[in-house]
Amino acid sequence: MTAILERRESESLWGRFCNWITSTENRLYIGWFGVLMIPTLLTATSVFIIAFIAAPPVDIDGIREPVSGSLLYGNNIISGAIIPTSAAIGLHFYPIWEAASVDEWF
Repeated sequence: MTAILERRESESLWGRFCNWITSTENRLYIGWFGVLMIPTLLTATSVFIIAFIAAPPVDIDGIREPVSGSLLYGNNIISGAIIPTSAAIGLHFYPIWEAASVDEWF
């Protein structure tokens, strides 16, 4: 009886990872786009859920009347909302481009 021993080249951890990501033998094909997409979607979903529950009120119109959409501020699942306006983003970043100096910005 003759035994044939096959020498197997050891593959690096990175090589095994690359082969696993791009393999079509998997139940779900991930691919290189999935390497970026899956963590991004998980992060976006987590942040959206946290914001839906606990986002602070936002002064949208600049008239000092904040609009709240989160559950902690009295909304229910139907009336709850995330307020995604450019005015809300501009309100937070306003001092950065309007400050005359770093001391004023701080």
